[in-house]
Amino acid sequence: MTRETGGQPRDSADGESAGDAGSRPRSLDWPTRDLLAHRAAATPDRNAVVDVASGREWNYRQFDGAVAGTAAALAESVPEGSASRPRIALLASTRPAFVAAFHAGLRAGAQLVPLNVRLADSQLRDRVERVGPDLLVCEGDTEPRALDAAGCPVVSLDAPASADVTELPTVDGAVPASGTVDPARWERDETALLLFTSGTTGEPKCVRLTLGNLVSSATAAAFRLGVAPGDRWLDCLPVYHMGGLAPLVRCPLYGTTLLVQPGFDANRTADALAEWEATGVSLVPTQLHRLLADGWRPPDALDTVLLGGAPAEAGLVERALDAGVPVHPTYGLTEAASQVATATPDVARDHPGSVGQPLVVTEVTVVEEDEGMPLDRGETGELVVDGPTVTPGYLDAERTAAAFGEYGLHTGDIGYRDGDGRLWVLGRADDTIVTGGENVHPAAVEPVLCEHPDVTEAAVVGVPDEEWGERVGAVVVASGDVTAEGLRNFARERLAGYKVPRAVGFADELPRTPSGTVDREAVEELLEE
Repeated sequence: MTRETGGQPRDSADGESAGDAGSRPRSLDWPTRDLLAHRAAATPDRNAVVDVASGREWNYRQFDGAVAGTAAALAESVPEGSASRPRIALLASTRPAFVAAFHAGLRAGAQLVPLNVRLADSQLRDRVERVGPDLLVCEGDTEPRALDAAGCPVVSLDAPASADVTELPTVDGAVPASGTVDPARWERDETALLLFTSGTTGEPKCVRLTLGNLVSSATAAAFRLGVAPGDRWLDCLPVYHMGGLAPLVRCPLYGTTLLVQPGFDANRTADALAEWEATGVSLVPTQLHRLLADGWRPPDALDTVLLGGAPAEAGLVERALDAGVPVHPTYGLTEAASQVATATPDVARDHPGSVGQPLVVTEVTVVEEDEGMPLDRGETGELVVDGPTVTPGYLDAERTAAAFGEYGLHTGDIGYRDGDGRLWVLGRADDTIVTGGENVHPAAVEPVLCEHPDVTEAAVVGVPDEEWGERVGAVVVASGDVTAEGLRNFARERLAGYKVPRAVGFADELPRTPSGTVDREAVEELLEE
């Protein structure tokens, strides 16, 4: 199969850049194999994975043995004549079997393509067509859609309903793992993961992430968040997003324990955090809001709540800190293999709205939106990101060429840095509202609306206006008795006149994408009703 390469990557991927004669061969660099293989060899008896739903636990030796059998079955299922790095698509939910399939795919030398299980049928077919997988891994709930979308063999993590689907041996399945395969050799600049963005600003982009990107991200996260041998990270996010995938990389790299929960539920997640003495968890703002609304207080063991996936309102962060939640607001990108900047709780308290300084080895440059020239600290512009965590490009070569410039990846996000390097993210460039020639960033208005004692959440968008081009509109979630005029009067005391919402709507909850980001198109539709 002929592969798209997305154009020439910014760093050589041909394996011929090992250095001058006499230098250490790159084949001896670490990691050369999948991270689980390295970890199982180093600390086989440490706890690796826990299924919080069933209570079943695996140490690294046990989990590695199951992955070896899954990897052998995957290798046998890939059609002959596939590329040397075959593509294996994963259409499954957050569960130990997915974790095993993820590591097994890397062990078998495959590029992995996690797919969103919540996509409409037409969207799923589009993603599959774009990446052209050699093999598609499904589960019981996704089997019919997998068969409809796939133009390749389909295997399942569960007992299949169709005779055209083969059941994989995996950690929590009925088929025992058997067989083995020599772990594939990996170079750091080889593409290991193809991951689609959420598509909140247009057609989703297919991001290429190398093993080096993944390891660099996990290493930088360790410097910011800290790591102890007994750490236990609860993963309840979708594994088709980087927030849910990142712990699958970090835990075997660190030698810590991954607690796997099949999806977020405020009560079950709170119970799991306490019962399994989790030290860390990744959440999106909506999930944290639901936990706090139920009166949750963090257990003593919990020292990190990584809050990302969508901008976190300063009011939510303040409520969390007041409740003793060790919240770390973060700004991340699929293209940067997760975090770009992360604030520790003390920074979040002292500098509300900031996502902290960029992680080590990550460079953030603020440039003019039109000219692309760097701006001084305190000046607002587009955020450009570079460093070893950043993708070498997209699957589409034209997208790659358009996205990268002199200072790195143009994110399309607007923000600024203060004198100490802390980062504020004001929103997407596409979200900027131009009203009567004035620019209004939603992130500058939403926190002010949330200062109202009867408002818990707010989303601000541009509404077409014949006279002004656009006017500011807002949809709010109210916890008490508040009217549109009352909210406007409240805002007038705190905002310039052109920033005050002219159109105000109310909703029981804000519409969001699966990753937790506000669905601004849906917000606009609510204001049109």
